[in-house]
Amino acid sequence: MEWILPVAIVALLLIIILANIKIVPQAHEWITELLGKYHTTWSAGLHVKIPFFQSISNRVTLKEQVLDSPPQPVITKDNVTMQIDTVVYFRIFDSKLYTYGAVNPISALENLTATTLRNLVGELELDGTLTSRDTINGKMTEILDEATDQWGIKVSRV
Repeated sequence: MEWILPVAIVALLLIIILANIKIVPQAHEWITELLGKYHTTWSAGLHVKIPFFQSISNRVTLKEQVLDSPPQPVITKDNVTMQIDTVVYFRIFDSKLYTYGAVNPISALENLTATTLRNLVGELELDGTLTSRDTINGKMTEILDEATDQWGIKVSRV
């Protein structure tokens, strides 16, 4: 009977240690906080978390992602309403900025895409929007990429 308590303590410690060994998959990064404050970014591989003090606040994928926005009404310079949808290809280049730069960066990117599209198409007439698709895509990519740098996002194509 006297051996039950030491075995239980060792088993409990072993469970705590094994529960705090983490493996970050390839093409992912995890943001860790120590007592609620940013501590470090874990890249792919084996890591050990400090029990009770360190937490994983965000798990970020570094793979290229696609944001497909539904068609939305856009008014051209000659007052013609069109339904235009957008597809944005992006990847996260800085997990810390992505985690702490905006409250919901994907929603912010979606709204910024819609606003930028309305601004660009609003400067063109109907014929111009139909013939200058590549120009609109290039301008949108440039504007979105510059605006999302502070969120840790790189826009590659629109």
